[in-house]
Amino acid sequence: MSKKFKVIKPGALRDNPFAAIGGGMLITAGSLGHYNMMTASWGGWGVLWHRNVCLCFIRPHRYTFTFMEEADFFTLSFFDKRYKKVLDFCGSHSGRDVDKMKRAGLTPVSGGRGVVTFKEARLVIVARKIYHQDIDPEDFIDLRIEDNYPKKDYHRMYVGEVVRCLKK
Repeated sequence: MSKKFKVIKPGALRDNPFAAIGGGMLITAGSLGHYNMMTASWGGWGVLWHRNVCLCFIRPHRYTFTFMEEADFFTLSFFDKRYKKVLDFCGSHSGRDVDKMKRAGLTPVSGGRGVVTFKEARLVIVARKIYHQDIDPEDFIDLRIEDNYPKKDYHRMYVGEVVRCLKK
C-alpha cells in the first residue's frame, strides 16, 4: 500500500526542478471520468506575476492538447525512477490509439479541484491555467532551438498558478 499524499506549501518543495522535470513528468488534464496524460521533460516552476507558477509545453497535435484547452486546471505528476518505463510508454503512445491508463498500470486519483493525478506519484503540482502562448520561431534568439522542431510543430506554453502541492 502506498503512502497517502499530504498537502504542502509550494515554498516547502525541496525537489531540484532540473532533475524532477528532466526525469520526466506526467501532464494530466481532464476529470476522473475523461482525461489524458502525457510524459514531458520540458517545463519549469518558479515565480511570475507575484504568483507561484509552473510551466508546461504541449504540441498541438498531442491528444492531451485538447484536454488542456478545455480544462481550467491541470496536474504535473512526478514519479520515482522505477516508473521510467511507464513514463516512456505514456510519452510514446497516444490516448487516441490505446488505453494508456490500462496499459501503464497507474491508479488515477483525484488531486482536488476536479483534476487527476496518480496514486503512484511522489509529488504532484496542481495548477490553474492563467496564461498560454504559442512558441513563435521568429522570436528564437539562439537559432539552434529550431533543431527541436524539424516538423515545425511548435509547442504551446501554459503557465499555471500553483494552487496545491501534494507530496508523499
